[in-house]
Amino acid sequence: MWVSGANRSLVNQPVRFRGAVQSSVSRQEKDSLGVVDVPKDAYVGAQSVRAWKNFPGRPGMTPTDAYPAWIHAMGLIKQAAAQANQSLGLLAPDDPARNERVGTAIQKAAKEMAVSDKFNNQFKLNVVQGGAGTSLHMHVNEILANRASELMGGRKGQYEVNPNDDVNYGQSTNDVIPMSARLTILLMQKQLLESASTLEAALRKKGQENKDVIIGGRTHLQDAVPITLGQVFGAWADAVKFAKRNVVQAGQGLEEVSLGATAVGTGLNTHPDYRQKVIQNLSKLTGIPFKPESNYFLATNSMAGVVRYSSALKDLAVELDKICNDLRLYGSSPYTAIGELKLPELQPGSSIMPGKVNPVIPEMLNQISYAVQGNALTVDLCARNGQLQLNVMGPMALYKITDSIRLLSDGMKALAEKCVDGIQPNTDLIHDRVNHGTTLVTALNPYIGYSKAAEISKTMRSTGKPLKEVMASLKLKDKQGQPLQLDEILSPEAMTQPRPIVRRS
Repeated sequence: MWVSGANRSLVNQPVRFRGAVQSSVSRQEKDSLGVVDVPKDAYVGAQSVRAWKNFPGRPGMTPTDAYPAWIHAMGLIKQAAAQANQSLGLLAPDDPARNERVGTAIQKAAKEMAVSDKFNNQFKLNVVQGGAGTSLHMHVNEILANRASELMGGRKGQYEVNPNDDVNYGQSTNDVIPMSARLTILLMQKQLLESASTLEAALRKKGQENKDVIIGGRTHLQDAVPITLGQVFGAWADAVKFAKRNVVQAGQGLEEVSLGATAVGTGLNTHPDYRQKVIQNLSKLTGIPFKPESNYFLATNSMAGVVRYSSALKDLAVELDKICNDLRLYGSSPYTAIGELKLPELQPGSSIMPGKVNPVIPEMLNQISYAVQGNALTVDLCARNGQLQLNVMGPMALYKITDSIRLLSDGMKALAEKCVDGIQPNTDLIHDRVNHGTTLVTALNPYIGYSKAAEISKTMRSTGKPLKEVMASLKLKDKQGQPLQLDEILSPEAMTQPRPIVRRS
């Protein structure tokens, strides 16, 4: 059974797997703290089992296997590192044949981790963990060592390939885990950008469909001047576009990486050519143009790039929050509120009020926005509380950023497909409000002046009469003494674009 929060102190309890790796038979392995029972069929080793007991993935916690992109990223990094070490002859300096065999086996095992979910059920570790991610890192090292040993004809637990001396050669948790965070974000970014593009396209399409529909613009929730629905939806589309651009730019900042920094940035225990080779290898494997950090010491202790990315996600969430608030206002009841947009009716909205339908998708996006903004605060706290040469809070920061990416990716796609695509204007209501409300009064300023126009607006509100009726009773004339051409002056269509200003007489 999984070690629950209440039983975490029972560190001597056996840890059992579920599914394909479940076994009642154990093998014994030894680490620097002593002997540990490891499930016989597991690819993990002693350090992984200790980590399960300290940071269990279930119940009530989030297991690492819920984040396959993180596992795949670790596989890619280990594959790139093995390529570099093998090419430099570092895995067995006195035995070129073994160097090739070990390097090839690690690369094959790492590739399996990078492109498949073969090992995902081994990762029953909470994503939030102490040790700056050492537990996850050793999970990966032990899994790949055991799998590489199998590929070389050995058995799990024999370690023909050593997790520390071979798989982890020239590496440290302190450069591998930050690199895995950056790579995970960039791997997940593709879906995020696709969802943002889908939403942007849906908003533009809806704007084009309604480019000639004129509604009353509002400021301070009060009538302002006319605007087209095309302009409204176009502004929302550009808000998504610009926020998406900021995410892309922040992602480019994550392409500067510190692989080869090892513990504190000095590159201790690495070959002089390792840094260049491992980064080149990872770039080829991923298609991402990684390049070395300008200062490896800064990269080891600072999470500035991750904070910038988190901030870009927060900015996107804020824009979505605003859009959804507007949609909810425009779609609010036509009888007692605005009601100028008809949002898709997706489900009954009340257990007591018959016929009530709620704007459930915009409401969902509002809540996603709050979560992303909260996640961004957590990332900020993680960044500022990493002391001296290493920021140890990386696992929580990555957890929150990946959570934000998943929430935003799913949320934007739902908003586009389940809400925006089905929106229709309430044209009769819109037409009545534009032609009988006060939004047209501002167009009179150049002809009769602000003060006189304000009096007319006040008369409309007090009498309930439409603008043209009030104007007709005043019998106002232009500077040539001719009656004002109200149809031309008060054309809502003309008011949605700049036009020459005609000074009053």
